[in-house]
Amino acid sequence: MSDPTQTPVPDFENRDPNSAAFWDERFERHFTPWDQAGVPSAFQSFAGRHVGEAVLIPGCGSAHEATWLAAHGSPVRAIDFSHAAVAAARAQLGAQQAQLVEQADFFTYEPPFTPAWIYERAFLCALPPARRADYAQRMAQLLPEGALLAGFFFIGATQKGPPFGMERAELEALFTPHFDLIEDEPVSDSIPVFAGRERWLTWRRRA
Repeated sequence: MSDPTQTPVPDFENRDPNSAAFWDERFERHFTPWDQAGVPSAFQSFAGRHVGEAVLIPGCGSAHEATWLAAHGSPVRAIDFSHAAVAAARAQLGAQQAQLVEQADFFTYEPPFTPAWIYERAFLCALPPARRADYAQRMAQLLPEGALLAGFFFIGATQKGPPFGMERAELEALFTPHFDLIEDEPVSDSIPVFAGRERWLTWRRRA
């Protein structure tokens, strides 16, 4: 996931974001321009209103938010299918919290709890467009009625990616069969690769 106008792109061997090797190579070479290296303010505001609720973080990358959630008493599992991403997350979390991160495929993973909410951060836009319907269906399977899908959504079409953007109408069509949009907020502290293109959205699972 890169923006060549912001960060020089190394010559990578793997060009298929469907492959774990694609992400392994980028984490191993420390090329992670999507990583905010901290906890965004919109996340803190939302999570602060949902302290103690169980959270799943798919495509977690370095999983900075998992540390925040654990420190504030929320059960959390962060997953990524890249072993290099999981290694980075566990190093960041430290030995006492390393068990919060698992190497797993989101589309088949069964969390150890029923999530009250799932955090979206640069996961949907990392997926090739052909996987979007699978993403929405799996979110609907994992979240019970009234549970929330909340986070940062990358708005606007892109010719190539990752990040793979989508128009707002397409995003709404993807989720409205299963979810109601209940929050839509601007983002003030985007990193360059997402600047001007992301919104904080909260979707509630329908009955």
